[in-house]
Amino acid sequence: MRPAGATRRPDRRAPVLAHRHAVAAGLLLLLVLLLLVLLVVRATLVVPVRVSSASMMPTFEAGDVILVSRLAPDVEDLARGDLVVFRDPAGGRTLKRVVGLPGERVAILDGVLHVDGEPQEEVWVTDPLDGYYTRVWTAGEGEVVVLGDNRGNSIDSRDYGPVTEEDLVGRVLVRLWPPGSGTGS
Repeated sequence: MRPAGATRRPDRRAPVLAHRHAVAAGLLLLLVLLLLVLLVVRATLVVPVRVSSASMMPTFEAGDVILVSRLAPDVEDLARGDLVVFRDPAGGRTLKRVVGLPGERVAILDGVLHVDGEPQEEVWVTDPLDGYYTRVWTAGEGEVVVLGDNRGNSIDSRDYGPVTEEDLVGRVLVRLWPPGSGTGS
């Protein structure tokens, strides 16, 4: 019991508790805002995609996770060697490398890629084809020719011809998993 006339000591814990609650509320608000920003970015700008086949080995293996821009690239903005995701004739989404641009004549002659008659050095292809695939394509206006890096295990422009600009979904930005490997461009 307190003696008469004694004043009550202020509770020193009250300001500390109020500060902790304010910090927790601020962190929660920051987390919610970050989540909203991530949802907007994912819905409009980029999307993670899991590589589903071995057609892009050794650049990407099945199970790798890549970040793809949702902004469909203009064919004029693409360069030979770019990695793109597009709608294939079966309606699926497919990842391949651009090897031919609009107006270019692309051929595989004795297993070597040629563009407009010039052989191309492809550092990303480790197992070149034998002479079985001897074929020629010409990419029309608004079209690109795409091939998988694993030429012996890829369904690509050799099977369904050039890809139209309307079918382009996005460009590969970076590999997310496993980390530290870049895009192979």
